[in-house]
Amino acid sequence: MTSAPKIPSVDPVKLDRLAEVAVKIGLQLQAGQDLLITAPLAALPLVHRITEHAYKAGAGLVTTLYNDEETTLMRYRHAPDGSFDRASGWLYEGMAKAFSANTARLAIAGDNPMLLSAEDPEKVARANKAQSRAYQPALEKIAGFDINWNIISYPNPSWARQVFPDHDPEVAVTMLADAIFAASRVDVDDPVSAWRDHNAALRKRTQWLNARAFSALRFKGPDTDLTVGLADEHEWHGGASVAKNGIICNPNIPTEEVFTTPHALRVDGHVSSTKPLSHQGTLIENIKVRFEEGKIVEAKATRGEEVFNKVLATDEGARRLGEVALVPNSSPISASGLLFFNTLFDENAASHIALGQCYSKCFINGGELSPDEVAARGGNKSLIHIDWMIGSGEIDVDGINKDGTSAPVMRKGEWV
Repeated sequence: MTSAPKIPSVDPVKLDRLAEVAVKIGLQLQAGQDLLITAPLAALPLVHRITEHAYKAGAGLVTTLYNDEETTLMRYRHAPDGSFDRASGWLYEGMAKAFSANTARLAIAGDNPMLLSAEDPEKVARANKAQSRAYQPALEKIAGFDINWNIISYPNPSWARQVFPDHDPEVAVTMLADAIFAASRVDVDDPVSAWRDHNAALRKRTQWLNARAFSALRFKGPDTDLTVGLADEHEWHGGASVAKNGIICNPNIPTEEVFTTPHALRVDGHVSSTKPLSHQGTLIENIKVRFEEGKIVEAKATRGEEVFNKVLATDEGARRLGEVALVPNSSPISASGLLFFNTLFDENAASHIALGQCYSKCFINGGELSPDEVAARGGNKSLIHIDWMIGSGEIDVDGINKDGTSAPVMRKGEWV
């Protein structure tokens, strides 16, 4: 008889705090509201804690959909070729129907970021494209902020091995758990109050930026001179936001960013990534792109260039921006010095831009705009939304006024 594997040490008190923050701050789940959770199988302990907190908050029905890494790999190794041009559209249609009925959405991230690194990149690209198309009805509800939604993370052992490859697996999980808890601000006695204070600080940033109403931002530093035109009647957001259903929620935990929508046709110049982008099992490093009239016309990377170009070929909107975000270089995630291989964390270590779909909420009265009105104001549409980091301690950011004059926003990666 073989002995049972030792369970890695994850602080149960902090895990429970993370679940509480997800329900009370991330979602602000309402009495009677249903909740849909998606999670890796490894995150079952966190799902249990969230489910308990959700029902204590008065949730109507909590439903969890699990994914499994080994099952995913079996598809790539044994499924017929035609499988990679298909996705379970019925599932995403069901999710969209749930969101239309005001079901809240909570995603637990934590899969091995390099899971598909050894698989055929052509099959990975085809499967991603098929899933993106099938997911569109549900994504529109999330990107349109129709409902309260939230993403948090769990220290999956396979993810921990990527972040801490030089440590024993059990130690790596404990270290990743501690890093997640610190970044998610649950390593304090009263994390709910800590999040309220943090949201207030982010709100001050958005209020200042909205009062200035810059027409563009200019990023300048090593290998970067990029002017990002901002969409007409754009609005800055950060931390807690009001969804169309009237519920105030924090979509991302952790979060250090304030963000808005660029104008899809008004981005010019060149920019280099300051941190690697982990995308579907590929680490894309040293990205360098050049924009003309909003569109990427030249793209290079020292590693993962083929995968990056496949991303850009997803659709017309994939070469244009859907988000620009400002993050101070002194953010807790940046100060940790870790590369998480997870955009939820890595994007909060540096200012960043996102290829693809914009958030319609990042407009004045965004909740009332039709897709055509969003497009008319400069909002981008795409099947993808992929963030990558362009900020560092060497990047300056200026706000460009409508009359062409400028004002400093960040110097050496810090707010002025």
